[in-house]
Amino acid sequence: MCGIIGYVGFREAEPIAIDGLRRLEYRGYDSAGLATMTGKQLHLRKRAGRVGELVNYLQDRPAPGCIGISHTRWATHGPATDGNAHPHVSQDGRVAVVHNGVIENYASLKRQLMAEGVKFQSDTDTEVIAQLIARNLDDDLLDAVARTLPMLKGTYGLAVISPSNPEVLVGARLGSPLVLGIGEGEHYLASDPTALVGQTAKVVYLQDHQVCMLTADSYHIEDPQRTRVEADVQQIDWDPGEADKALFDHYMLKEIYEQPESLENAMRGRLADADSSAHFGGLNLDTQQLRRAERIILTACGTSYHAALVGEYLFEELARIPVEVEYASEFRYRNPPIDRNTIVIAITQSGETADTLAALRESKRKGHTTLSICNVVGSTIAREADGGVYLHAGPEIGVASTKAFTSQVSVLTMLALYFGRMRHLSSIQGSRMIQELRALPDMIRATLRCHDAVQEIARRYYRVNNFLYLGRQFLYPVALEGALKLKEISYIHAEGYPAAEMKHGPIALVDPDTPSLFLMPRGSVFEKVMSNLEEIKARGGPVIAIATEGDDEAASRADDVIYIPDVPEYLQPIITAIPLQLLAYHIAVLRGCDVDKPRNLAKSVTVE
Repeated sequence: MCGIIGYVGFREAEPIAIDGLRRLEYRGYDSAGLATMTGKQLHLRKRAGRVGELVNYLQDRPAPGCIGISHTRWATHGPATDGNAHPHVSQDGRVAVVHNGVIENYASLKRQLMAEGVKFQSDTDTEVIAQLIARNLDDDLLDAVARTLPMLKGTYGLAVISPSNPEVLVGARLGSPLVLGIGEGEHYLASDPTALVGQTAKVVYLQDHQVCMLTADSYHIEDPQRTRVEADVQQIDWDPGEADKALFDHYMLKEIYEQPESLENAMRGRLADADSSAHFGGLNLDTQQLRRAERIILTACGTSYHAALVGEYLFEELARIPVEVEYASEFRYRNPPIDRNTIVIAITQSGETADTLAALRESKRKGHTTLSICNVVGSTIAREADGGVYLHAGPEIGVASTKAFTSQVSVLTMLALYFGRMRHLSSIQGSRMIQELRALPDMIRATLRCHDAVQEIARRYYRVNNFLYLGRQFLYPVALEGALKLKEISYIHAEGYPAAEMKHGPIALVDPDTPSLFLMPRGSVFEKVMSNLEEIKARGGPVIAIATEGDDEAASRADDVIYIPDVPEYLQPIITAIPLQLLAYHIAVLRGCDVDKPRNLAKSVTVE
């Protein structure tokens, strides 16, 4: 969601803050601002809109100083205005705060402060934090923050500065990520390590309920009892070039084309010929624990939820283990009966998704074994799960997930192979799957050759207002994902359905202006899907088919066809996702949409 970048050191803070905010634009936001200090003089600059608006403002009114905090805001309380943008400053001007998260009891705290004579300048929950810290501030900013935090109910990632302590930057975290960057004679705070790429490679991920104090030359971290804790310093392993668009017009298109490499990275070192199986170093569970598993629950949100749905088909088909897939936002509040020998697997790109984290913690609280599948090393979910698997997909900047989805599905495929080999899959079956998985990156490269055909189809359909995506078995979740991609970045209403369910209601939507996209590569239900296609054609609906190379039958029935390589059914979700991503991308471009930063959306959703 919102982005934070803070700096204290020997350089000017403003250019470092702006560079960090630009790197965090992918998270989704609607305003931006920063506060710096020269001595005891606070300089506040903020603007609604994109970071570019703030940059233009700073050309006329620079913000000098070697200490500062900055922020990109995704609105939760109050509209996107200059006044509601962060940082927020206390009435007496002694405290400036940037905040990610939601303060649930802000209304009662605000009433109390107003009764004491405090006048508020914004509609936000964050301003309450600044006013409270100022009320608690004597001469020690860290102490004032520590005394304020117990009064707050909700989530927060905070960066705080004060003219009373002009060389000090304070951070605090509960439920919203915050990372400390370590340099030589300078230190940083950020909500995402992406903001620090190119500045420092050494980071410390703050834990919940921890606070930190940074100066140019030192830093330390304290727990809620004000006891100093030892910092676990880690290395950022992302190359700065990975977060650049290179020769591509948009990050999303770059990331679509990175999928052959991201899949190679996801599989590297994990396919074991000797055992005809997959190996994972981070599960932290022995073979006997895994064999005792009688049920798996996959929990996730958004695109990761669709990957989990594919995982359900994979585990049940290949490992013969019953699987349930749960929206994390619902699962966290349910109290379902769960068998003792159940493994809960949380799937997330960022590793910080609030609902998925809450679902994981609730599962751990009830004594269930938990695993995670995520992309960001050192993220909260990766740390708190009993074990897990990293995607190694590299930074994904586009808000609409592409390479993370296919990497998640590839990891779930390898996990299903691993569990299957412990149960009933033969070594011959395992060896064949390994060969097919190793060929997958080249199959993706071949699939990307459909780019021109997809772009031409996009030109024919980008003006429509409704779209239907249809698939069966392994490809039903991909239909959901394709519809989500189109909704996210082109703002066209789109729905995904199991193809056979069309006649139970949605077929009423079919008309000459509503295209239906059928996922119908050759497989066990091809003829069934073809019958469903005929039902659409009989009612005058235009049909786009994604079909196996050389399939003349599909080409003769559909109005448009996109060809993909012939792969086994269990790998079709990965292959068919590629043209759906390209179609959404090109339609969005033709409609003039901001592909990488779609309206109202955020990359890392750290609030409920």
